Amino acid sequence: MPDEPSTPRGRSTRERILAQAAQLVGEKGVRGTSLNDIRATTSVSKSQLYHYFANKENLVQAIIERQTTNVLDAQQPLLTNLDSWENLERWCEALIALQEERQCVGGCPIGSLASELADQDEAARVALVHSFDQWEHYLVEGFTRMREQGDLRPDADPAELAVAVMTSLQGGLLLTQTRKTTQPLRIALHAAFTYVRSFAS
Repeated sequence: MPDEPSTPRGRSTRERILAQAAQLVGEKGVRGTSLNDIRATTSVSKSQLYHYFANKENLVQAIIERQTTNVLDAQQPLLTNLDSWENLERWCEALIALQEERQCVGGCPIGSLASELADQDEAARVALVHSFDQWEHYLVEGFTRMREQGDLRPDADPAELAVAVMTSLQGGLLLTQTRKTTQPLRIALHAAFTYVRSFAS
């Protein structure tokens, strides 16, 4: 990946290209978005686009990184405090409220990219695994603290619980996007945390 631009103007231009590219990919998918589409939307020249992104694969990697940052940042500060039953419930309600605010449009940006790219682009798949690992890390940290505090039994595995929650969350987001109601997400999260509570001490 090309080095980060050294000037404020360069960083601003790169960010503008990346933001528009991410929006196009969110609307049309990676395969449905060409570099010419991005050039037309951002009004940059071909040489300028390639100055910041060597090729489409390089741009996709940058989009994955950007979308991951956006998804995780949107859940702060709740995401860094998942260490009690009350905080977990607040996080779940915030996820549901966000989908209601978005009228159940868009689903999960990371999940959407994974659905399209996991079987087609190995480099993107690896990057997306890292994205989910970053997300799950917050859950692992929270469950680990809950186990240390005595809220979870000693035999509770924070990593396995995090995967269980993430699996339910992704399925709930997909069905919420498809059915245009937050009920699937609410049911999925309830099922996930019923499972987590089965390890309560």
